[in-house]
Amino acid sequence: MKKWIVSLTVVIVAAIAVLGFFVYRNNPFLFTSVEIGDPIDSLNHVVVYYNSGTGNVSGRNTAPDGYNIGLKYQCVEFVKRYYYQHYNHKMPNPYGNAVDFYNKSLSDGNWNPDRGLTQYSNPGSSKPRVGDLIVLDATSLNGYGHVAIISGVSDHTIEIIQQNGGKHAKSRVTYGLISQRGRWQIDHSRVLGWLRKNNAR
Repeated sequence: MKKWIVSLTVVIVAAIAVLGFFVYRNNPFLFTSVEIGDPIDSLNHVVVYYNSGTGNVSGRNTAPDGYNIGLKYQCVEFVKRYYYQHYNHKMPNPYGNAVDFYNKSLSDGNWNPDRGLTQYSNPGSSKPRVGDLIVLDATSLNGYGHVAIISGVSDHTIEIIQQNGGKHAKSRVTYGLISQRGRWQIDHSRVLGWLRKNNAR
C-alpha cells in the first residue's frame, strides 16, 4: 500500500512539474513581478518594454527632434522606435494604427509613401529579411492590427520580436515560411505583408 501511495505521489508531482513548465513556456510573465515599462527583450540594442494588457497606454514617446514615435508601450511604438534608432528612419506619416502600416491598394513590391518603405504582400515576391516590419490584420476583437519586426529568418520559418503582444505573450514568436513558385508566404492568416527599408542591414 505504501509503495502504491509513493508511486502515485511521484506521478502527481511529475505531472504538476510538466504542467508548470508548459504554462510557463506559454505564459512567461505569469509567475514574475515584471512591471509596465520594464525591458524584456531587445534587438540591435533597441529595447522591447512590457505593457501588460494590450490596451494600456503610458503616455507618448517623441524623439528629441519632435518626431512622433508612438504611444508607450504599444506595438507601433516599438517598430517606429526600432526604425528610428537602428536605421535613422522617420516615417513620412508619423501616425496611424498598426493595420494602417500596410496599404492594401499597393501591389507587391511597390513603394509605400506613408511609411517610406517598400511593401511586399503575403505571399510576396521577396523572401522576408531580418529587420523587415511585419503587419498583421485587424480582427473583430482587435481593430487596430499588430506590427512587429522580423528578428530571424530560415528556409522554413521566421521569428518576430514584438512589443505589446498581450499580458502573457512572449516577445518572440515563430511562424512558418512557405516557398512556392518563386513566392514567399508567411504561414499565418493575419499577416498582410512586410515592409523594408531599401539597402537596410
